[in-house]
Amino acid sequence: MLARNAESLYWIGRYVERADDTSRILNVSVHQLLEDASVDPDHASRQLLAVLGISPEGMDSLDVWKLTELVAYAKDNPASIVGSINSARENTRGAREVVSTELWECLNATWNAVPDRQRYARRAGPHAFLSFVEERAAMFAGLADSTMSRDDGWLFMVLGRSIERADMVVRLLLSRVQDSASSPGWITVLRSAGAQDTYLRTYRGALDAARVVQFLLRDTLFPRSVFHALRQAEECLERLDPGVNSRANEKSEALRQLGRARSELEFLRPSDLLEDLPKRLVTLQTSIKDIGDAVSMQYFHSSPWVAWSGAEVSL
Repeated sequence: MLARNAESLYWIGRYVERADDTSRILNVSVHQLLEDASVDPDHASRQLLAVLGISPEGMDSLDVWKLTELVAYAKDNPASIVGSINSARENTRGAREVVSTELWECLNATWNAVPDRQRYARRAGPHAFLSFVEERAAMFAGLADSTMSRDDGWLFMVLGRSIERADMVVRLLLSRVQDSASSPGWITVLRSAGAQDTYLRTYRGALDAARVVQFLLRDTLFPRSVFHALRQAEECLERLDPGVNSRANEKSEALRQLGRARSELEFLRPSDLLEDLPKRLVTLQTSIKDIGDAVSMQYFHSSPWVAWSGAEVSL
């Protein structure tokens, strides 16, 4: 496969996942701001922007409408929902020969529908727009599953999606590391990750920080956990570069870093999980960034890490 097509598919996976994850997070945050009068809109908005790596330059105070404009509708912000959809569509247009017609039509129809959905959301509220993006992302994932061969193109798309998903969950957890073990903020994290129902069924409704962190970081069955995403990315790289399984056991830089990040989570004692959690999460976030850099340099020979504008969430 041509490097430019591989790179396009990788970033299609990342951008669609970014739009989906950002929609989920913003949807939960908007509901919280509108329903809970005790929440300070400016503080909550800035906390969310820190998670997403967006700087609210020139804004003295933030509310739900300003937050939505910046995170959802800003075309010049590559981390916004509209910016991610635009980027995913442009990458798909440049790789038409290696994506299915159904995938292209899904993204193109989503892109064409965005202006009307935006105008309606500015009048009636952002929920319908955010739900639309989540539904279209789910449709894209379903079409990719059912219309693409499990070849290199598929592997690059899943690789991008997995790396982006792991990065987002780590950012979510970083936003709550200072909360108490029984804080309702942990439910917000679960809802933002699309994990609330599965978590409650897994732990019979018991809520505490240790279990939430365990579930989102290390659960082996939940597809949005960091461990599951890293393991899936690792499997993609092993299939893309089968030579790494040689007798000398030499591995590429990207695969080596992925394996180290995954194994550190896998073999960590559950009792040690909350010990120095902020440092652990920042280290994991840095590792995910380095993995993205290594993938870009190994396969695309281009400038690495076209990603979030903020490198880390300040603690």
